[in-house]
Amino acid sequence: MGETRNGRAAALVPSGAREPPGYQCLRSLGRAGVHTIYGKKYDSDTIPASRYCDEAVSLPDPDEDVLAYRDRLLEIAERPDVRTIVPTNEYDAYVLSKFHESFAGEVSLPVPPFESLHTVHDRVRLAEAAEAAGVPVPETRPFDEVEDWNRELIVKSRYNLLAHDYDASLPRDRVDIVKDVTYLDPGEVPDREETVDRMGHVPIVQECVPRAAEYMVGALYDRGEPVATLQLRQIREDSYKGGGGVYRKSMYDRELERVARDLLAELDWHGLACLEYMEDEETGEYKLAEINPRMWQSLVPAVRAGVDFPYYYWLLANGRRDLIDPEPRVGVGSHLIRGEVNHLQSIVDAEGDDDRPNLYATVGEMVVSTLLEPRFDTLRLDDPRPFAEGVLSGLRERMQS
Repeated sequence: MGETRNGRAAALVPSGAREPPGYQCLRSLGRAGVHTIYGKKYDSDTIPASRYCDEAVSLPDPDEDVLAYRDRLLEIAERPDVRTIVPTNEYDAYVLSKFHESFAGEVSLPVPPFESLHTVHDRVRLAEAAEAAGVPVPETRPFDEVEDWNRELIVKSRYNLLAHDYDASLPRDRVDIVKDVTYLDPGEVPDREETVDRMGHVPIVQECVPRAAEYMVGALYDRGEPVATLQLRQIREDSYKGGGGVYRKSMYDRELERVARDLLAELDWHGLACLEYMEDEETGEYKLAEINPRMWQSLVPAVRAGVDFPYYYWLLANGRRDLIDPEPRVGVGSHLIRGEVNHLQSIVDAEGDDDRPNLYATVGEMVVSTLLEPRFDTLRLDDPRPFAEGVLSGLRERMQS
């Protein structure tokens, strides 16, 4: 490969929608001696303040023009010191897989083939793959194929990321991430025209699984073979109704490992995967929620628990899989402070919802878990600036609003 800066090869870490994945990637790679380049999309982003960020570059907004985003990543990839790009968000996963041939001459990318990515992004195809692998999955149907509405159902986007490749009505330079989720009471039939207009495509309808708990499995694969995996129980999430984990703890369960490995084997997976599961309260089965083909929000507790996915991704990209030696530990937890606040806010905002948890009991649980496990995603004593600047930025936004 080409020359390096200061004797160090470099990795590009594009910013994600949430700070923990990008921050942990910089921290892991920087501590390993890699020259870190942070791709910044938003002026309010405070991660470049980290001591582990060697360099920051600007990136265009992929929501506005995904092809311009691709071209900028390619421009950075052409630097002789850059060895790989770490996917921290859905746009990266799409661009690096879809245009893999363009990047292949410049950098090494452990990312899935586009056909596999398409299956993961399309929740109908993903449900079919799970069924073929013998992995439990909620009943999933396109909106127009639902006949029985007399049960609890969920309407949500068919696609994890909506692109021209999946829906030809979308321009080639445009991608959308639709987060709209609607919970239906038995017998409630949503207006099709309004729903399609709001979501921009014909969505899916899934059975509503009664959840005993929620889990995730983080994984790095090398052409169908597992390189590293770690399980986390998501004790609290962005909202009391679900979302990304904000207080999670490492664990191990043989059946959870099985359903994750069987599905990734069915997909002949390559690269990163975050598999989210719901434990069915009635059957005890682990039912698949979705797969994110990138670094994930709960990356920090995975690394704290002994599985350093960003560094392993770097090693795999550089042909050094032989150096990857995970030492997972169970019972290691971590808090995302911003997410904990969002969790409380979701309870406050849900006044009148009979299913919402008790606010004071939740505050008590947060206090106890923080005292027992004072570990945080971005609040670090050896690197305080990203968190401090984030707090100040948030205060300024509140004062201006």
